[in-house]
Amino acid sequence: MSLPDITARIRKAEKEAGREPGSVTLIAVSKVQPDERVRAVLDAGHRCFGENRVQEAAGKWPAFREDYDGIELHLIGPLQTNKARQAFELFQTIHSVDRPKLARTIARLADETGHCPDVFLQVNTGEEEQKAGVMPAEADAFVAECRTLGLPVQGLMCIPPIDEEPSLHFALLAKIAERNGLSGLSMGMSSDFESAIALGATHIRVGSAIFGARDYGGK
Repeated sequence: MSLPDITARIRKAEKEAGREPGSVTLIAVSKVQPDERVRAVLDAGHRCFGENRVQEAAGKWPAFREDYDGIELHLIGPLQTNKARQAFELFQTIHSVDRPKLARTIARLADETGHCPDVFLQVNTGEEEQKAGVMPAEADAFVAECRTLGLPVQGLMCIPPIDEEPSLHFALLAKIAERNGLSGLSMGMSSDFESAIALGATHIRVGSAIFGARDYGGK
């Protein structure tokens, strides 16, 4: 698989879903990928990337930004409140706003700095104890709180349980977003992004299908 292959599959899924061509943003997930693989995707013209950890992004992307214009960086992994200030400096969008404390920290930093990344609110659609995100029953209240704080809420994000049909979770997320007047849906990964697009995904997160298998080594 490669970037052109994934792009072609996205366009096909958009067409089959009756979506406008280009309505889905492909986030190339570059976590734990060697620099040469990331550079190859940059050289191919792609500019939208996702990272899971603030620290890793800080060690990688400032140098890339010196060589390439127009890079758009998305934080898709969990964000500790003590890393939020650094995240403001690196990312244009944070997909993992998963609790009121983090939302309040982001709002405070936005007041201090005069700017704020776009945010997606993470919903724990599978209600898994080990996974971040607000429970579906609490999602409406969390959306309202984040709006009261003045956060630029673009939509919702989910990571379905690995042992359940993902489309059920995509449909649930879409339903919550619709009743809250949110158009952004960050959902779908390498194995299931076509069904996510069919159910309204606006942002999909694809890593290994673009870059190849990750070598975590000691990380």
